[in-house]
Amino acid sequence: MSEQVYHKVDNRHPEALELEELGLKWLAEPMDKGGVHVAKVAASGRGFLDTELIPSTAITSEAARAFGAALAITHAGGADWYGQPPLGYSGPGYMGRSRLELIYEDAGENWGEFFADHRIMPNLPPALDNGSIDSAGAAVLERLAERLRDGIFDVPEPELVKTKAARIHGDLWTGNVMWAPAGALKRFPALAGRGDSLEHSLPKVVGVLIDPAPSGGHAETDLAALGVFGQPYLEEIYQGYNQVSPLASGWQERIGLHQIHMLAVHANLFGGSYGPHTVQLASQYL
Repeated sequence: MSEQVYHKVDNRHPEALELEELGLKWLAEPMDKGGVHVAKVAASGRGFLDTELIPSTAITSEAARAFGAALAITHAGGADWYGQPPLGYSGPGYMGRSRLELIYEDAGENWGEFFADHRIMPNLPPALDNGSIDSAGAAVLERLAERLRDGIFDVPEPELVKTKAARIHGDLWTGNVMWAPAGALKRFPALAGRGDSLEHSLPKVVGVLIDPAPSGGHAETDLAALGVFGQPYLEEIYQGYNQVSPLASGWQERIGLHQIHMLAVHANLFGGSYGPHTVQLASQYL
């Protein structure tokens, strides 16, 4: 790390940094329509990625509402199908150190099929291997997968999303949003972070996305992920989002459903209590 950039190196999986670079650029495209700020790529090459440093400050309630509104615009950038990678990427997907299945052509899957078969269930074998999920827990996840495939939980994307899938960050836990002084951010599009209030000035603090696991997904997955490990002013984020792009009825009851993927990834990678937590949450949707 230097004074100007954050330097990331991965010689073992250099394609993961290629995906991150293309994902940052893909998520940044809606900034000129009011979408959320996204960390800027400063330089890249095989096995390394430099992004401009984001100065850090404390979140405010105003910043949270503005972030929610701007995130709605980013999601509305859209994707043509669930699991679609950023344009130009043809390698494997990653979510941290876990593999993330990407879909390279539209197979016509509904959201539930995609979420069951390409997000939840690939994490089950390693969680069984590390002992965090047992055979009874696996049966719970299998039953949930069947319900998902049947389309029981399929609902429309938020109002502004006009494509089949939303353009999502994919790993949007609280640590992947940097809160920065708006005045310290340079060389961003003039409308970045303004949501649908393009005539209004930015709040003094804005949220900036970093470290995505990007793909086409359901917008509710990003919103649910924010709450997995705690997010200050989360209700204000939801309020700002809903004011710009109303969510489908019953979205609050689906938050836990969408969180199952992130928890299953942690059961896969870290084992321990993440396995029982994943199973307990899944059981609520049987």
